[in-house]
Amino acid sequence: MKIVILSRSNRKNGSERLLGAALERGHQAKIVDYTKCYCNVVKSKPQVYYAGKPLEGIDAVIPRISISSQSYGSAIIRQFEMMNVFSTTGSLAFIRTRDKLRSMQLLARHDIDIPKTVVANSTDSTDEVIAMVGGAPLIVKVARGSQGMGVMLAETRSAAKAIIQAFYSQKVNILIQEFIEESSGTDVRVFIVGGKIVGAMKRQAPEGEFRSNIYLGGHGVPIKLTRPERQMALEAAKAMNLDIAGVDLLQAERGPLVMEVNAFPMLAAIEEVTKHNIAGKIIEYVENHVPKKRKKDKVGA
Repeated sequence: MKIVILSRSNRKNGSERLLGAALERGHQAKIVDYTKCYCNVVKSKPQVYYAGKPLEGIDAVIPRISISSQSYGSAIIRQFEMMNVFSTTGSLAFIRTRDKLRSMQLLARHDIDIPKTVVANSTDSTDEVIAMVGGAPLIVKVARGSQGMGVMLAETRSAAKAIIQAFYSQKVNILIQEFIEESSGTDVRVFIVGGKIVGAMKRQAPEGEFRSNIYLGGHGVPIKLTRPERQMALEAAKAMNLDIAGVDLLQAERGPLVMEVNAFPMLAAIEEVTKHNIAGKIIEYVENHVPKKRKKDKVGA
């Protein structure tokens, strides 16, 4: 097969691992910087061009889109979809996961447990918003962010009001969530490929940090998931219409909670911790699905 990995150059997002796994399994594969692609949008023969030439005969694309260029990245995925090229991540599903509010709404609609979450757009409602999530301490998240960036812990009510009002004054869309004290500094990353769990690890934040992201200095250890954790992770990926996903869980006293669903989870840490060839699993998934048409996305934008 001819496989294109859509990724910015020099990004540590797993694209090199996917390239190596594809080549090991005998496929033609290359990394293409999607920000340097351009499209011919016509009804008869839509095409994607790169380095002055059309990308033709492509069987599948594996997107690894960065947040800084997600709008253009989704347009390139959509163009490949118009060309009937299989994509491991659909353009709609990808955009949904990058919008934290939309993600929380979809998860809640599918009766999946999440931390108490409130969104508002006015300083007049700050006191009510804080009360709805159980008061301080609480979490404030920028609606569009990744790798733990744009996530703040407000430890007191006065700090929470100041942070929330500052964001409102700058017209920044935010989410306010309850702080799960018993899981502070830890979470569980579950990696799903093709509706199956292929790896899981518990992440621990460095001392003095409440965010456990590996990108921010956290470290991971293998973990055996409970049955509720396994079921919740699979349901969350399905709710977001993702066949490949990283689902982040919080281990709360009331049971597991879905904190976030990632469309392009990093590979390095999960492979190192679990010793599983997850990149190979992704290529195997592509092999099994290229002849098939992706099921229609009925969730809605």
